[in-house]
Amino acid sequence: MKNWFKNIGPGPLIAAAFIGPGTVTLCTLAGVNFGFNLLWAMLLSIVATIFLQEMAARLGIISQKGLSEIIKQEIKNPIFKKIIIGLILVAIVIGNASYEAGNISGGILGLETIFGQWIVKKSFFSFNLMSILVGVIAFAMLYVGSYKFLEKALISFVILMSLSFFITAIITKPNLLEIMKGLLVPKLPEHSLLTVIGLIGTTVVPYNLFLHASLVKEKWSTKQDLKFAKRDTIIAVLLGGFISIAIIISAAAISVKEISNAADLALGLAPLYGDFAKYFLSIGLFAAGITSAITAPLAAAYVAKECFGWKSNLKSNSFRAVWMTILILGVIFSSVGIKPIEIIKFPQIVNGLLLPIITVILLWMMNQKSVLGDFTNSKMQNSIGFFIFLITLFLGIKMILKVFNLF
Repeated sequence: MKNWFKNIGPGPLIAAAFIGPGTVTLCTLAGVNFGFNLLWAMLLSIVATIFLQEMAARLGIISQKGLSEIIKQEIKNPIFKKIIIGLILVAIVIGNASYEAGNISGGILGLETIFGQWIVKKSFFSFNLMSILVGVIAFAMLYVGSYKFLEKALISFVILMSLSFFITAIITKPNLLEIMKGLLVPKLPEHSLLTVIGLIGTTVVPYNLFLHASLVKEKWSTKQDLKFAKRDTIIAVLLGGFISIAIIISAAAISVKEISNAADLALGLAPLYGDFAKYFLSIGLFAAGITSAITAPLAAAYVAKECFGWKSNLKSNSFRAVWMTILILGVIFSSVGIKPIEIIKFPQIVNGLLLPIITVILLWMMNQKSVLGDFTNSKMQNSIGFFIFLITLFLGIKMILKVFNLF
C-alpha cells in the first residue's frame, strides 16, 4: 500500500481539473432534468478521457517534453505551426483566464450555502469577500512552487470532494437497477442532446492534455515508469468520473425542476434528506471550485512556458506571472459580479476548434517513431482514438453553433 501511494502521479490533478463548477452544474442539470438516463454519456466520456490522457502521459514520459514543445518540434510548416501555437495560446491561456472567474465562483457557492453571503455593498458597488478567500487559498498553494506539495494538496481536495459527493448520493438511496440501466442502455430523451454534448465536453478537456504531458515529467522519466503512469491515469479518471456520476444520482433525487446549479441542489436536498446532505454537497462544490481554480492557472502557465520556450520552473518569475495574472483576473471578475460573456464566448469558439485539432495532432504524434520509438499507438488505440476524434469534431461544431445561437 505504501508503494502504491508512493507511485501516485499527476492523475488526481487531472481529475481535480475536469471536476470543476461547470462539470458539477452540468451533472446537476443532467440529473434534475433527465434522471439516470444520461449516465451512459458520462461513462462514454470517462472511457474517452482515459484513452486521451494515457496518450498524453506516455508522450510526456518517453519524450520528456510537453505537448506544446513537441508540436513546435514536429510541425515543420512555419505558417501552420504559428496558427496552431496561436490557437493553443488563445484557448488555453486567455480561455483559462476567462473561466477562472467561474472556478472561483463555484468555490464561493459552496461556502455561501453553509456560511451565507459575505458581500460588501457601497451605493452601486458590491464586492464579494469570499472570492478573495478562495483566491488567497489558491494563491498560497501555487506560490509554494513545489510539485509534491501541489500533488498532496490536490489529492486531499479530490478525496474530500469524492467523499462529499458519494455520501450525498448514498443519502438519497438510489435504485441500483435503474443506475445500471442508465449506465449501460443509451437513451436520448427529448431536448437532451446539448446536455450529452456538454457532459462529454466538460470531461474531455483540451488543457488537461497539455497539463498531463507537462506534469508527468515532474514525476517519472523512464519507460519503466509507463505502467505507473497508466495505472495512475486510469484510477484518477475513473474516480473523477464516479464523482460526476454521484452528482447526477444526487440530482435525480430532486423532483423540483427550478434548479440551475449545485448550490440550488444542496438547498433542495436539505428538506428531503436533512442538512447533512446540504453540507456534504456544499463541501464538495467548494473542493471542486478550489481545485479548478488551482489547475487552470497552472495549465496556462505550463502552456505559455512551452510555447514561448522559457527555461523556467514553478518558482520562476515568468511562470508565476502567468498564473498570477489569470488568478487575479478570476478574483476580480468573481468579486464584483462581472460576467464577461463576450470574453468567455471567444475562447469557447477557439476551444471548440482546438479540441478536434489537438486530438488529431495527438494521434499523429502517437504514431511518430521519431518521438516515441517503440511506444507508438497500436491499431486498437488508433481506432479508438479516431472514434474519439469524430466525437470531439461533432462536439466542436455544436459548441461553435451554440455560441452563435445557430443551434
